Amino acid sequence: MAAAQRLKDRVALVTGGAQGIGAAIARRLAEEGAEVTIGDIDDAKAEATAREIGGEARRVDIADETSVTALAQAIDKAHGRLDILVNNAAILDATPFDELTMTRFAEVLDINLKGALAVTLATAPLLRKAAKGGRVLNIASIMGVRGSVSSLPYSTAKGGLVNLTRCLACDLAPDRITANALCPGFIDTRMALLPDGSGHEHETDWFKDIYLKYGRIPVGRAGLPEDIAGPAYFLVSDDAAYVTGQVLLVDGGVSATF
Repeated sequence: MAAAQRLKDRVALVTGGAQGIGAAIARRLAEEGAEVTIGDIDDAKAEATAREIGGEARRVDIADETSVTALAQAIDKAHGRLDILVNNAAILDATPFDELTMTRFAEVLDINLKGALAVTLATAPLLRKAAKGGRVLNIASIMGVRGSVSSLPYSTAKGGLVNLTRCLACDLAPDRITANALCPGFIDTRMALLPDGSGHEHETDWFKDIYLKYGRIPVGRAGLPEDIAGPAYFLVSDDAAYVTGQVLLVDGGVSATF
């Protein structure tokens, strides 16, 4: 079924939109009529995805304030405003506690937490110009609301992003800008590839046993990027005009079990 073009004439920025969850969200927003800019550090993949969806690609390193400022200026020059910001860009970290250094901890937070704030600060003046109110959507993770081994930097950053979302909702409400967060669970993206290059997390015996055979994922499967794109669309749409400061877990029910 063709999309209803409910975001026609809206201007959207999706960071980390070259692949995975970001690409699925960018595609859905474009299908709904938005003019989508993909901001990504991977030039080639960003260009390919932008061509596919009829959008534009701009290189950005969200850990570099100069790069972020240049991205905001480019959007301002091209469109004069921004209606939708999706802070999706992030890196994975699975460093064991005994191997963790403060340098690595800072690197993960610089990208996964501070990067999202940097982009939001830089684009806030453009979001204030949105005729129907701006939308900020942060892509966090269930690891930001739950603990797990070898996830200290990543989970801390995503947990910070969860509360950053609540604070943004309070600070930006007077400007008619909403801020919400999605927390994906086990999604089939490149981040599901094992760090040692030995395979795919969802193909391991422990995942099949614990999460599928014994029902830790009630819906019985890992998620797809498209499973995140639908809820993402809702939270940036007019239907969510009265929804702000909320954190939606999209995890197939993992968080409902114990």
